[in-house]
Amino acid sequence: MSRILNAASVAAVGMTAATMLLLAEPGFASDLGADANLPAITLPVADAPMVAQPAALPATTDVSVDPITPDQPEPAAQPSPAPVTAASLAALVAATSRPAELDPELRCLAGAVYFESRGESLTGQLAVAHVVINRAESGRFPTSLCGVVHQRSQFSFVRGGRMPAVREGQQWANAIAIAQIAREGSWKNHAPGALFFHARYVSPGWRKTRIAQIDNHIFYR
Repeated sequence: MSRILNAASVAAVGMTAATMLLLAEPGFASDLGADANLPAITLPVADAPMVAQPAALPATTDVSVDPITPDQPEPAAQPSPAPVTAASLAALVAATSRPAELDPELRCLAGAVYFESRGESLTGQLAVAHVVINRAESGRFPTSLCGVVHQRSQFSFVRGGRMPAVREGQQWANAIAIAQIAREGSWKNHAPGALFFHARYVSPGWRKTRIAQIDNHIFYR
């Protein structure tokens, strides 16, 4: 079925296209070996979007429009996965699924949580994880989570540049979940901005700003 339009009533149709762009003693994280001269990383600036010039359709006295037939339905939009929500950190840890394989960065972060704070509360473990992440983002320490964890003289559980073997169990599962939550920023950190911590039985005499004491650790920036 077609519609007949008067040539004088047909307007020019414009189409515009744009390109789209788009983290020594046990329980001790010291400030030794911090690198204050890491080079700044400059991100490339995206080119300005290109705009195509509108093209006018030629005037005609006959414009045909094919109707949409029932055997050609428009594809239905796929719903986005709902974010994991929980009433407590413990519930969020329980609801956080473990990846089939741990990427190296997640394994390093979970290892720091496990060896430094597996006997602490989940809140304390999360604060330890955030110290590693904060260091990697500070520009004063290595820029990767594994680089931060393996930096010399920082975490005493690292021996000879290697992390000890982990015993599979609930504490390791919790450490993995806490590492994921910290990396995603999906729960409040009670030691915001902390770059250093030590156990309460250690007295390093730091002249740093104390942020919080959670369980057996004291956090500073």
